[in-house]
Order: sequence, then C-alpha cells, then structure tokens
Amino acid sequence: MTRSFSKLFVLTILLTLTAFFYSSCKSKKTIIPKKDAPNETPMAVNVPKPLERENPLDSDNDGIVDEKDNCPDEKGLASNDGCPKVDARAFNYKNIQFEFNSSVLKTSSYPVLDAIAMQMKNSVETRFQLNGHSSAEGSDERNMMLSVDRANAVKAYLVNNGIKNSNLITKGYGEAKPIVANTTETNKALNRRVEIKGF
Repeated sequence: MTRSFSKLFVLTILLTLTAFFYSSCKSKKTIIPKKDAPNETPMAVNVPKPLERENPLDSDNDGIVDEKDNCPDEKGLASNDGCPKVDARAFNYKNIQFEFNSSVLKTSSYPVLDAIAMQMKNSVETRFQLNGHSSAEGSDERNMMLSVDRANAVKAYLVNNGIKNSNLITKGYGEAKPIVANTTETNKALNRRVEIKGF
C-alpha cells in the first residue's frame, strides 16, 4: 500500500511539473500594429476662419466702408472712391505761368496741373477752356502764336493725365488781355499765362 501511494505521489508531482513547464514555454503571441488601409482618406481638419467684422466702420454713413473710402469723413459716391462729386466750375484754378518767349511748361507747374486734372475727373461732363496769353514784348503775330502754343501745351499735359481731348478747348489771346499792366518784369511774368475756365 505504501508503494502504491509512493507511485501515485510521484506521478502527481510529475504531472504538475509538466503542466507548469508547458504553460511557461508556450510561445507568446506577437501583436502587430494595425496599418492604415492604403485607400483610407485622412480625416479633414476644420481650421477656423479669421473673424470678420460684422459691421465695418463707415464714419460718414455713405455706404462706403472707411478702408475703401478716400474721403471717410465726408459723404461721397462709390464712383468717386467715396468722395463727393464737385462741380469743376466751383474751383478757382491757378494760372499756369510761362517763361519769356516760351511755351514749354515749367516743372513747377506739374503739381498744379496734376491737381487740376484730378478735379476735372470728378466732373466728366464739364468742358474746359484753356485761354493762352502773353506779355507785350515782341510782335502781335509772335505773341498770338505763343499764347496758342501755351494753351496747347497745357492741353497736352491734361490729356496725358486722362482728361478727354473733346472736353478741352484752346484759345489764344496774344497780349490783348493782360491781368496787370506790362510795366515791370514782375507784371510781364504774370501775363505769360494760361487760364483754365470750366463751363
């Protein structure tokens, strides 16, 4: 009986050890990370749009926002970049002066003519007369030709600045209409001029 018990005891120990070794030597399962499917579309990310002002600033309430309004403190027209339309006849245009015996524009006249051209563009239906004049030196024929050439020099400059040719009329008066007496050099210089009139 003791012998049978010993055999049974040994057999039980052997089975227990076998089961222990078998479970510890079992190969562990390798976990392979799942790859994205090749045709899978990446998820779209919503990027928030920059906030826009709901009510852009319009200081003069003319319907043109300040950032697009050239005259933000004065009601104007969209066709005139936010500035009011001005009748050219209301402007007192500065005379364009010339050197003695010359119809060449002075460089100092360019800024004046640029400003006049801008004003003319605000009143596209208005026509302008460019009246050329001279001082009293020289012959009547020469002074008449000078006055016409001076008026044409002003016209050419304005046309090159976008004013319609048909809106500009030139006329020469020679020495017939001085604004001051031709008695001093200063006065004579004032008479060598082109006057611009809107009508």
